[in-house]
Amino acid sequence: MQTYWGKTTQKIWGCSGGYVASSNAFPIKTFRELVEKTAQLSYLNKDHLLFYRGQNSDYRNRGGSSTFYPSIYRGDYLQQREVNNRFDILDGACKSLTDLFVDQKVEGYKELKRKKYIQWSVLQHYEVCATPLLDFTHSLRVACSFALQENKSENAYIFVFGLPYITNRISVNSEHDLVNIRLLSICPPHALRPYFQEGYVAGTEDITTTYDSKSELDFNNRLIAKFEIPNSDDFWGKSFDQIPKDSLYPNNDPIWELTKEIKDLADRELKAGDLGDFLKLWSELEETILNEVNKRTDRFMSVREAIRLLYDQEQITKELLNEIDRIRKFRNQVVHTPKKINPRMIQDYIFELERLNKEIKTTANN
Repeated sequence: MQTYWGKTTQKIWGCSGGYVASSNAFPIKTFRELVEKTAQLSYLNKDHLLFYRGQNSDYRNRGGSSTFYPSIYRGDYLQQREVNNRFDILDGACKSLTDLFVDQKVEGYKELKRKKYIQWSVLQHYEVCATPLLDFTHSLRVACSFALQENKSENAYIFVFGLPYITNRISVNSEHDLVNIRLLSICPPHALRPYFQEGYVAGTEDITTTYDSKSELDFNNRLIAKFEIPNSDDFWGKSFDQIPKDSLYPNNDPIWELTKEIKDLADRELKAGDLGDFLKLWSELEETILNEVNKRTDRFMSVREAIRLLYDQEQITKELLNEIDRIRKFRNQVVHTPKKINPRMIQDYIFELERLNKEIKTTANN
């Protein structure tokens, strides 16, 4: 990728995203100037399609580089157990979204039911829960409006990314390990928000809970340039203006009303409190069981197979086997049919899991 940088029209050829991510943002005075700079960037990067993100701040990691992780991977020293928990929450939200679309016969429900990327896209764009996708826009005006919206700072930031050209509504590029989704093409027409925002979402292909290095999921490796714009009316000038919030988030959006139900459920039952504690304790139990089995065999096993092996080798009793299996079935119910779960039931299972964790660990240490 070619990067336009510096206070003059200097071309830095073959510049990596890491270099740009660790650099200071290039100052821009007006929207017209920003358009001119991105036009040069587009010309220099003929092999890539430019997308934009507008933010109030330039969020940097501990190494001083701008960072752009999909929400499901955010956080320093993210533990595997937490990643698994977040994907469990996502699975539950997908199931709830599909059920709602099917029940209400929302246009496009059959396709949404079949394709996880469409489910993830709707959940991401309507901010229901964390997903492996990151929001972009193809419109500079939209990006600037987001960056300046409810911004109390003197400046805002526009980030320019170079992604592979799109060939389909859901465009998978195996060469770059990227999937890019045009929301205008896959969202039902009743979903007004993506149409007003000219929205796209992108993620790393086929990577979910396991990855070699978390840094491979950071979109800063696709960053071409970052600009700092002033938070003032002078930035827009006489010829342009900011898109108001009620246009970016239009009222009477039927899909927003639907996803609100899921978000309320996720906030109340899936994200925090007892359910989160239950899923973490279950992940802890899985980890203990698999670690114990790994000492006994090199063969890869599912958790269910590992539990059965411990029983066959008389490491756990029949009663313990039945208890673990009963909780495992409840865990699957939590993930796949969260609406049917009574929050009071979760507290009972938490107490049982805490006891089982201690018992399994004691057994493993003997």
